[in-house]
Amino acid sequence: MIANSPRPVTAGALLPVRPVALERISCGFPSPAQDYATDELDPRDLLVRDAVSTFYVSVEGHSMIDAGLDDGDIAVVDRGITPVNGMVVVAVVDGQQMIKRLITDGDDVRLHPENPEYPDLLVTDAMDARIWGVVTWALHRMK
Repeated sequence: MIANSPRPVTAGALLPVRPVALERISCGFPSPAQDYATDELDPRDLLVRDAVSTFYVSVEGHSMIDAGLDDGDIAVVDRGITPVNGMVVVAVVDGQQMIKRLITDGDDVRLHPENPEYPDLLVTDAMDARIWGVVTWALHRMK
């Protein structure tokens, strides 16, 4: 479920541009070359494909925990991406917003939670259902 209304991406909404090392950083023994930064990183370059169609939403609940989305996380949602089978999407079903994995099989459409404690939702013709956007990133604090 989406806890808050989507917030559009605005200039300066993310972290400022910071230097970044071009070398990959090991989780093992550190390299002496890691102190050398030769480029800059603007998080918007990673998170936002199109600022007009990109929104942040707060995640509520645990139904997508196995996809890397948990309660309190921020999901980055792009409304300009065409949803296809297997993508994590924001769906609106009978007025209820939810984040689920889109599963299509022939004419069948399911919204699949990534937590075995939650059931799939089979979308039927009797439902007012639409895909609002595609989740492209999950932001959360490290534990």
